[in-house]
Amino acid sequence: MLSMIIDVFWWFVIISIVLSWLVAFNVINLHNQFVYNVYTSLNGIVDPMLQPFRRLLPDMGGIDLSPIFLLIILSTLSFFVRYELPQYLAG
Repeated sequence: MLSMIIDVFWWFVIISIVLSWLVAFNVINLHNQFVYNVYTSLNGIVDPMLQPFRRLLPDMGGIDLSPIFLLIILSTLSFFVRYELPQYLAG
């Protein structure tokens, strides 16, 4: 169950990244109510997890590397939950 939650959150981060690129390059417009609702909902879910990385990383002039670090941590956590935790609990 924990592994599925991590995977869903991983996909939220990926979708948030792609959506922010589409908005930044004006492929989609935030004046569309559906796009705006999806964009704000995803940012509300993902941004609290990105804030610690954004505080630690220097300003890169418009390039946000914090999602990369979050995805690395989520992937590592997923690996441990799937492979290491069952072995540890089995003894």
